[in-house]
Amino acid sequence: MLNDIIYISKEAGSLIRKAFGSKQDIEFKTNVKNLVTKTDKASELLIIDFIKKKYPSHNILAEESGEQNNNSEYLWVIDPLDGTTNFAHGLPVFSVSIGVMKNGEIICGVIYDVMQDILYSSEKGSGSFANGKRILVSSTEHLSHSLLVTGFPYDIADNPEGALEKFSSITKASRGIRRLGSAAIDLCYVAAGVFDGFWEIHLHPWDMCAGILLVEEAGGKVTGFRGEKVDTFTKKILTTNGKIHDELLEFLR
Repeated sequence: MLNDIIYISKEAGSLIRKAFGSKQDIEFKTNVKNLVTKTDKASELLIIDFIKKKYPSHNILAEESGEQNNNSEYLWVIDPLDGTTNFAHGLPVFSVSIGVMKNGEIICGVIYDVMQDILYSSEKGSGSFANGKRILVSSTEHLSHSLLVTGFPYDIADNPEGALEKFSSITKASRGIRRLGSAAIDLCYVAAGVFDGFWEIHLHPWDMCAGILLVEEAGGKVTGFRGEKVDTFTKKILTTNGKIHDELLEFLR
């Protein structure tokens, strides 16, 4: 199954890469910050058509078209273009993210960094990889030495859950924070040891299904903001190398 996910992720990535830089028909979902383009839809259609032909009995949950329930034990969770705002503005930081769950457990996932041509992949119990090379989380032991990454929800103007104050406090306590605009790539970079931690609120399953497995299989830790166990349907998560987790939780609780 993993090889099939890798194949269709790269096919979708090729479609996106060819469209990058061309004029896009932009639509708005919840507000003007929440975009969708014709390329999002084309990528999703390509992926879903592949799944229906190869795994016709499986369930599908995709960002643009919602859920297709066939009462299967398998669920494909798809973000056909994570980082749409970056894509629409010509910023080459976006990805294709596909995770597969079996009976509620994430069993494999792929995130394809389209413009860097890096394929992140993982299977439950088998480790995480970037273009076939094993990756591991960082060994940073203190928050003050950490480089972190986060994202803001589309309703950030309302400052939900004091998100801006938390961002400010953690900025002061850490070495620095970056904001890339693709939660899937953020999670890849935590898994690969580039970032020491990532947190965000108001996430969706397609933002993080594949990424949660990548981080865990790379030796990292994933919880909610109170240290509780989470799954791919949780709305907010903290992922770290494990060593700075408790320190970050103090700011997020």
